[in-house]
Amino acid sequence: MEAGRPEAKRGFGRGMLIVGILGLATSFPALMGKPEMFYRSYLLAFVFWNGLAVGSLAVLMLQYLTGGAWGIAIRRPLEAAARTLPLCALFFVPVIFGMHRLYEWTHADVVAQDELLRKKTFYLNEPFFLVRTAVAYAVWILVAYFLTRLSARQDAASDHRAIDRNLQKLSGGGLVLYALTVTWTSVDWVMSLEPHWYSTMYGVIFMVSQALAALALATLAVVRLSPWEPLRSFLGPRIRHDLGKMLFAFVMIWAYVNFSQYLIVWSGNIPEEIHWYLARFRGGWGAIGLAILVFHFLFPFMLLLSREANRNPRLLAGAAALLVFMRFVDTAWLVLPAFSAGKLVIHWTDLTLPIGLGGLWLAFYVRNLSSRPLLPEHDPGFEEALAHGRE
Repeated sequence: MEAGRPEAKRGFGRGMLIVGILGLATSFPALMGKPEMFYRSYLLAFVFWNGLAVGSLAVLMLQYLTGGAWGIAIRRPLEAAARTLPLCALFFVPVIFGMHRLYEWTHADVVAQDELLRKKTFYLNEPFFLVRTAVAYAVWILVAYFLTRLSARQDAASDHRAIDRNLQKLSGGGLVLYALTVTWTSVDWVMSLEPHWYSTMYGVIFMVSQALAALALATLAVVRLSPWEPLRSFLGPRIRHDLGKMLFAFVMIWAYVNFSQYLIVWSGNIPEEIHWYLARFRGGWGAIGLAILVFHFLFPFMLLLSREANRNPRLLAGAAALLVFMRFVDTAWLVLPAFSAGKLVIHWTDLTLPIGLGGLWLAFYVRNLSSRPLLPEHDPGFEEALAHGRE
């Protein structure tokens, strides 16, 4: 079977680029008139799209360590998303300019009057914040670069045993670095919006959420491309079932870590901790939270529990698309109440900026996906995965 290029039309990438430019251009007046709204919306967009890229890198490394036909099917979409990390680093630049409008700990007068913030200045200060972000992006971009480089060498090599070992070693170390970097960036970029609150589960929640979003996007991509070769001959019902089971597992893990954080805060019932949930359970945000419970957990749980739904390409693609969308809603539920505690305030830039950054990100993603063979035929597990998919 020849591993050709994906059949995604070039026009889709160009269309996404135009959508991205229009979304950013539409949002620009808010920067002049309501910069606070602009920067909070921009942070939401940045955190979501960056999470797809970083989560794809994590799932890619996990697949190299665990193996399995499911991972071979989605490897190229994962690589394409991970290779957008340099673009995501550029996306972070406006956050630097908006720091004083986003983070209260950047204001010396506020810190001077707050004893708790004064005690956190060793960590929450602008130079260290920027250094941590730079280190995180350096780690992510370098790991993604070497993984995709080794993958390209694997495609061309006749004896790739050494390459396979290097991929596993790099993935093992890379996952450790991923856990560390995502922990501190989630604290820096999102949790420090409310610097008086903290959670030891926060980094874990972001790791699981990013992996779920990445897996859902990759599943959606390969199912949508499965009517064409080479995926038409490869993506059989059993591999679709495997992808559905992986989504089901990550939905369960996401629910578990979120409930664990809530249970810890609820059982403690400490005013310094419960205010974070109170801001998200009141004034309309509670309805958003209920929608997340239903459409991010209960509905996907019931759907993906079915063997027939996992093997049905339309239902599987629909579940994956729903999860990607609900990951955006959940990200908004985490970010936006920090700026309007207890009040559901939605600005038009909360839609146009995610669409703008998303259009640019998807254009780059499609370009990456179109530049490599869609299946890694020289992977040591490819023939077994091909036979597995045809069963």
